[in-house]
Amino acid sequence: MAEPEILIDPTKPSARNLSYLKAGAPIIIDISTPAGQKRKFNTYFIGYLPKKYVLIEYPDSSKLGAFSQYIGQGTVITVRGLIEGRDGAAVAFISTVRQTLQIPSRIMVLDIPTTVTLQQLRSSIRIETQIVAKVKIDDVYWQTTMTNLSVNGGQLDIINGEKLALAENKTVEVLVETSEGEDNIKFNATVCNFKQQVDGVSFGVKFNQVNKQQVIELLYQALA
Repeated sequence: MAEPEILIDPTKPSARNLSYLKAGAPIIIDISTPAGQKRKFNTYFIGYLPKKYVLIEYPDSSKLGAFSQYIGQGTVITVRGLIEGRDGAAVAFISTVRQTLQIPSRIMVLDIPTTVTLQQLRSSIRIETQIVAKVKIDDVYWQTTMTNLSVNGGQLDIINGEKLALAENKTVEVLVETSEGEDNIKFNATVCNFKQQVDGVSFGVKFNQVNKQQVIELLYQALA
């Protein structure tokens, strides 16, 4: 049986694309504070009622910290999730919290989004992530966060890395550890841009001879 075609016609209601997120699918949500601070949290998609609302699981309270006070009616959040069997396609939408429920479990009720975008994993599009990794620079491993990812590369942030000797065309190694250990994902990459930030450094990398399947596996791990 042929799979249904992903809806990409801009003249049609893109909210139908929510149907590609299955119940229990892992998702990432972005929450911003009134002061402009932004954090990403992992949680799960529960389901939706067309033209009514979207249900997602409330993130782990122990990881929310002070951000829990900003989750309430009217909070604007961004939701992202991967489509199973779609070769790295991702769904993303912005919505508003309608209410939170305590029974039968902690649930966030969101308004139906007016637009649900689809991103295909390819060289020209970077999908936002929050992947914890290590990057080897001059034989020293630094803790890093991969903030976006495409077939050809990604963006890395290092806290307290102001003294790093980085330059364009420098070769580094990116390591993402898996729960199994022996299946760690490793990329050889080249630095393609570099900028100082208030609390560290941020730089882009271009993967050297990486295959698309590795990147797709990395995306799924990020949402696991």
